[in-house]
Amino acid sequence: MLTILGFVMIATFLVLIMMKKMSPIAALVLIPALFCVFVGKGAHLGDYVLEGVGNLAPTAAMLMFAIVYFGVMIDVGLFDPIVRAILRFCKADPLRIVVGTALLAAIVSLDGDGSTTFMITVSAMYPLYKRLKMSLVVMTGVAATANGVMNTLPWGGPTARAATALKVDAADIFVPMIPALAMGLVAVFLLSYALGLRERKRLGMLSLDEVLEKETASESVLVGAGSGTDGRTSLTKKTTGGAGSGTDAEATDDDADDGFQGLDPNRATLRPKLYWFNAGLTVLLLTAMIMEWLPIPVLFLLGAALALTVNFPHMPDQKARIAAHAENVLNVTGMVFAAAVFTGVLQGTGMVDSMAKWLVDAIPGGMGPHMGLVTGLLSLPLTYFMSNDGFYFGVLPVLAEAGQAHGVGTLEIARASIAGQALHMSSPLVPAVYVLVGMAKVEFGDHTKFTVKWAVLTSLVVLGSGILFGII
Repeated sequence: MLTILGFVMIATFLVLIMMKKMSPIAALVLIPALFCVFVGKGAHLGDYVLEGVGNLAPTAAMLMFAIVYFGVMIDVGLFDPIVRAILRFCKADPLRIVVGTALLAAIVSLDGDGSTTFMITVSAMYPLYKRLKMSLVVMTGVAATANGVMNTLPWGGPTARAATALKVDAADIFVPMIPALAMGLVAVFLLSYALGLRERKRLGMLSLDEVLEKETASESVLVGAGSGTDGRTSLTKKTTGGAGSGTDAEATDDDADDGFQGLDPNRATLRPKLYWFNAGLTVLLLTAMIMEWLPIPVLFLLGAALALTVNFPHMPDQKARIAAHAENVLNVTGMVFAAAVFTGVLQGTGMVDSMAKWLVDAIPGGMGPHMGLVTGLLSLPLTYFMSNDGFYFGVLPVLAEAGQAHGVGTLEIARASIAGQALHMSSPLVPAVYVLVGMAKVEFGDHTKFTVKWAVLTSLVVLGSGILFGII
């Protein structure tokens, strides 16, 4: 019964948000609360929620201060040179813009943190998509899939979890998988090329000069994402329908976002004399994250406080910067705490354990010698419907034991287990995805409908390549 209710609860959640019958926050809270009552454990709902909130509180704190930190870095002009370089490369060509999105997301993903990747990628690319009326779900889909492949880096999380759960070396999992993961990245770039080509056919190809002629602030530096009103130049051309037409469900603009907002290169928030300080601080922060000198929430808390103090020493200016990014902070952290209800009920009622056991027991006996393939295939739905912790520490050891009974090595099972990460990064249980859709102003349901099929395909490319190369 728990197994059935678990699958029905997840299916209900996905259907309602994709059909836009409920907002993600409402669905994440109300649906698990209702199913908790169905299970007969309504009296324990408070305990489950508090446990879930406790588990996700560090993530929420990290996202809160990370958004403030990178928002301040955008305000002071740290990413302006990057955006100028991307603009020169893209040349107002939708094809180049989509490929550039994949490239930027893959490069920034080297820091191992999805939230950071999405904040930087969206901040740089969102203005270009808006200016050309490109599909915003193309941006979120490509960025999430690229980050999912790169999330398999040893310091990204899944590989380390697999190594810990199975008591093997993370390098022994990751290094042999590099050819298969490289094929996954190739698949992402081919996907971005195909989607970019489709956008080019839909919108046409303009030269940069032609695009700039349509805007009043031709000298504006194209950066965005919650930079407030200080020194901001409003471009006069209005857009309609948000990201364009088509069946891929682009997010529509509200009144406040009808016109593309460019940032004046002479805006009051720029701190050119502090550019190298801000660049050094950011490099130091990312290095500290990779080296794990301190917990990530603590690093971003210290970084945000230092960035605000040095760049905006006057209290009114600090308050203005915090207020400018408050909407993004509230949207993202609110979603994380709502997700805590969902995960708390799933785990507290035992639904996750019951679903995992059912799936493992459903594996036919004849598939024993092919447990590497089975593990890779199961990693797609399981890492989508449950957290990485739940899969790697709860399910993977069971799969490894089953594999060993049929002569399949533990390392082979571990390598297969990271194949589904391209899909995992669009899971409703991944806090970083709410940063992505929130900053891009895309409905989570629209992102899901568009991205899942491409993410599944990319994961299958990684798995198939691993089998073809004899890695799995």
